[in-house]
Amino acid sequence: AGPVLAHHGWAWTEDDPFELSGTIEDLYIGNPHVTMKVRAGDGVWDVDLAPLAPTTRAGFVEGSARIGDAVTCVGFRSRDHAERHMKAARIVVNGNTYDVYPNRVPGA
Repeated sequence: AGPVLAHHGWAWTEDDPFELSGTIEDLYIGNPHVTMKVRAGDGVWDVDLAPLAPTTRAGFVEGSARIGDAVTCVGFRSRDHAERHMKAARIVVNGNTYDVYPNRVPGA
């Protein structure tokens, strides 16, 4: 597994919340951002989480998820709908919820 090139900031994302459910195909827990690839019904999505420190503070660490696990990502998708790319504020995997950007979780 390797890192996905991450967009920094939030300007590239839509303002309306977005939810994506699927299966983890790849997972990178490291700097500069934790990232995953999620296979959903319409293809494989690149999902950016927070930088390593806030993500691990939220409890999402090595072993929290594995390739093949079902995941739900809540956050904001790319304004460019040609991209399957989103920035997740919350992920839910293996019955656990991780708010990696707690101040950005829709409806929280």
